[in-house]
Amino acid sequence: MPVSDSSSPSSDPRVADVRARLEAAHAASASPPEKAAAKLASQGKLYVRDRIALLVDEGSFVEDGRYANALQPGLPADGVVTGRGTVDGRPVIVIANDPTVKAGSWGSRTVEKIVRATEMALREELPVFWFVDSAGARITDQVEMFPGRRGAGRIFHNQVALSGKVPQICCLFGPSAAGGAYIPSFTDLLIMVEGNASMYLGSPRMAEMVVGEKVSLDEMGGARMHCTVSGVGDILVHDDAEAIEMAKLYFSYVPQNWRSPLPSYAAESPSAPLTRASVPERESQPFDVHEVIDGLVDDDSFFEIKSLFAPELVVGLGRMDGETVGIVANNSMVKGGVLFTDSADKAARFIWLCDAYSIPLVYLADVPGFMIGSEVERGGIIRHGAKMVSAVSSATVPQFCVVVRKAYGAGLYAMGGPGFGPDATIALPTARIAVMGPEAAVNAVYANKIAEVEAAEGAEARDAYVAERRAEYEEDVDLERLAADLVIDHIVEPEDLRAELLHRLRYAAGRDRAFATKRRGIPPV
Repeated sequence: MPVSDSSSPSSDPRVADVRARLEAAHAASASPPEKAAAKLASQGKLYVRDRIALLVDEGSFVEDGRYANALQPGLPADGVVTGRGTVDGRPVIVIANDPTVKAGSWGSRTVEKIVRATEMALREELPVFWFVDSAGARITDQVEMFPGRRGAGRIFHNQVALSGKVPQICCLFGPSAAGGAYIPSFTDLLIMVEGNASMYLGSPRMAEMVVGEKVSLDEMGGARMHCTVSGVGDILVHDDAEAIEMAKLYFSYVPQNWRSPLPSYAAESPSAPLTRASVPERESQPFDVHEVIDGLVDDDSFFEIKSLFAPELVVGLGRMDGETVGIVANNSMVKGGVLFTDSADKAARFIWLCDAYSIPLVYLADVPGFMIGSEVERGGIIRHGAKMVSAVSSATVPQFCVVVRKAYGAGLYAMGGPGFGPDATIALPTARIAVMGPEAAVNAVYANKIAEVEAAEGAEARDAYVAERRAEYEEDVDLERLAADLVIDHIVEPEDLRAELLHRLRYAAGRDRAFATKRRGIPPV
């Protein structure tokens, strides 16, 4: 704000007083106090306005509610900066906690500003960037900001209304405590700064008081824990600047809102084209599926999500010929590519995201099936697997199932197999589709007979018998037979796979997006 001129003979002292107070309030939220700035520096953090400046295009940010709670000393902007700007020319809403104001805690006006910002996003269908760094609610303001119709609960209600309507991207720079921890969890993408970011419903001190557990903050809700164990976090980064860079990069893959087309970019060739050597022919030989992904997408365009969580399944966004696609791929390098409860959850949420924003899906199947055993059964492998299958079934975007090697049992279903109406099921010559692998199948069906042969004729006769049964089984599920029976739509060599998919993606662009006429499904939890 410009400095007021009170020397004019027509000046009014009351106006001069207002100007002076507004200038002071404006200045109070322009930069952190010296002590707060030192603390930010010691934590490797940026000031809230510097964070926003890194995100939005220069000169584009328009702020709302800067004078919130200006009559109360020590609460500039009431601890949150809200407004709108552009990111790479695209209009967005920004909601950013200021950790230098009462540790970014919420008061009644903090909540009102956030509610108004989310209402604006709903009205205009604008993407929302959440910059979270907050100790949670101020207990002194709880009656005003917690229970009412425009209390903190309204934030979560609006976030759910925004979900699937516009992208919501969260950078978690510091704590997100108690009920406030739900803000990041409702967003599409959660980027967490290692060493600073944390999320928890109850602090370590509260856990010790209530349940008698002694645990550190990192163990309870640290960034690495959430990105590797709980799966709440999507991407782990080193500092604020990297978090904002990743947020902008992700934004480049998704549309402005659910009605908008996907961003398009100049087409590029893959970093290393696929060859016949890219996929080992022996299904028991593990390999890194990232090599196949890199051979399909444009150079350096794969944006992996939840890379540290359930890495037996790889999900992420890439570009093929400049257009956004979603990739779901089994990785035999990790746990043999078997599907677990966590990998099923990871896949389901990613598929929902792609379906919400009209992003075509490519499944790269190399899966022995879902994990078995008492531990995973007690952990709900059936309901988690059903959640993934439900997501695959109800997605209406173009979907392509590529059988890279094995696709056994319900693993074929979870990876968008023929029964789920993909736009095409394509196989490489290395592909195998069956209820289970030959060895397991022979043992399951002929266990008693194998024991009899061994008892009567010895180990050599047993091995010969098993080999005969295995040959019969493999003939039954021969790849050419599956193609002849129209289970598979096409068989291509690895070097031709990208071109094949590109043709089919273009043709599928106008497909019908209807699934079933009903109010909603009831997916497994």
